[in-house]
Amino acid sequence: MTSTGTSTTAGAKAHAREQEGTSVACSPTRPAPADTVWREVISGGNYSHMNVSRGTEIKLTDIEGDACAHVLVFNADLLAERLNVADTVKVQWQVYMSDGYLLLSDQGRVLASISSDSPLHHDTLFGTSTLARNVRRYGQGAAHSSSPAGRELLALAGLKHGLRREDIAPSISFFKGVRVSENGNPIFVGGQTAGAQVTIKAEMNLVVLIANTAHPLDSRDQFISTPLLVEATPGSATTDQDTLWVKTPEGRRAFINTANYLTAKGAK
Repeated sequence: MTSTGTSTTAGAKAHAREQEGTSVACSPTRPAPADTVWREVISGGNYSHMNVSRGTEIKLTDIEGDACAHVLVFNADLLAERLNVADTVKVQWQVYMSDGYLLLSDQGRVLASISSDSPLHHDTLFGTSTLARNVRRYGQGAAHSSSPAGRELLALAGLKHGLRREDIAPSISFFKGVRVSENGNPIFVGGQTAGAQVTIKAEMNLVVLIANTAHPLDSRDQFISTPLLVEATPGSATTDQDTLWVKTPEGRRAFINTANYLTAKGAK
């Protein structure tokens, strides 16, 4: 008898082997730099996670033009310290990300900084999709369904680092933009062309969680999510000799808070 589904050992084994390679939907044609520390293609509806060292530069590429990277970052040395999107927006007086935008923690420190050539196509306001929302929208929303919700994927990624579901705070979305009209209504502006990129520089040792799934305001009837390329290479964290350090008074204070924290714990 041929086993189907995952209710038997044989069926579970067959299902597991079918998943091989599904996180890599395509193979990038260009070779990776020799010093690459993380290189992965996250297919639509999948997730990834990694610990990266301070100074690491994480480049995200929307390969086909319909990826949406929902990103959360945590202080790898103190997981209770995590991205606080509300403070990130409030402290910088800006909801629209652009070059030099800082990702701030709830401790007023800089977890990461952003370099981007597509400031209109990211979102700090609406977070990622939820199970209930995707069930209403697409009929399914579980992590291993055909239309997985971003929160379900981020929760799975977080588990790999000892994080609980309640630790999954609102995320930032890259490659799918939202603008706010004069009357306060959100306007979903979608993505850009294939090949759009953004780089996240780790200003501390970080745990990085990424879910590649449809944006919650995507108005299309079908669930659409295309591959996302992640490439990380070693680099240098921002110092007081960099123009970004003094770009704004608020940013300077956040960098000083970060430097004081790192100095106190003996980090260089």
